[in-house]
Amino acid sequence: MARSKRSYLYPLLLTASLIYIAYVTLTNLFFDPQAVDFLSHKMNLKRPINLPIWLNVMHVHVVAACMAMLTGIFNFSNTLLRKYRKLHRVNGYLYVIFVFVVVLTSGYMAPYSTGGKASSLPFNLVSIVWFAMTIAAIVQIKRKQVSKHRKWMVRSYVFCFTNFFIHLFSYILHKGGGLPYELSYTLGVYGAILTNFILAEIVIRFVYVKAPNVAVQ
Repeated sequence: MARSKRSYLYPLLLTASLIYIAYVTLTNLFFDPQAVDFLSHKMNLKRPINLPIWLNVMHVHVVAACMAMLTGIFNFSNTLLRKYRKLHRVNGYLYVIFVFVVVLTSGYMAPYSTGGKASSLPFNLVSIVWFAMTIAAIVQIKRKQVSKHRKWMVRSYVFCFTNFFIHLFSYILHKGGGLPYELSYTLGVYGAILTNFILAEIVIRFVYVKAPNVAVQ
């Protein structure tokens, strides 16, 4: 049952990830590279934004996040794992690097979050937890614990979708619920974090019950 679920869930997740990567890249780097729409919602900030620096950091953040999502999803491919072990390993380390860059840039951007400290604090905490989970995955594979490695990678990878869930929830609450955008965004941050944790455990429980039967070298 778990294998049949993976057979159709992986192509679906791969397709969704590629579409989202294309959307984020086009929106942030081509259609609105100055982040006019996003910045229009940042009101009552306690510190002024140095726009040129903030935009550069934001662009690095976007590219690194997209690359983390891309490298991460490819490493869930059983074909890549079985036939191209070295590529799987190299790709895994690239994922760790991209996650680190996302976490680093998030540290700079968090103080300017919409919603102030109510949003910036969970952003910083999630960045620490996300990177810790990613390192935990590396530690487990070094110990040749394939199943535990897989589970920690699932927990790590779902956080690539944090921004997606934030904007989804904030849009629903703002447009559908009529809440002020700042409050909607703040609630979206907490909702996204909670969703990530729950989603990861659901995937581990019902999809990746057992790691692929691949020997560790």
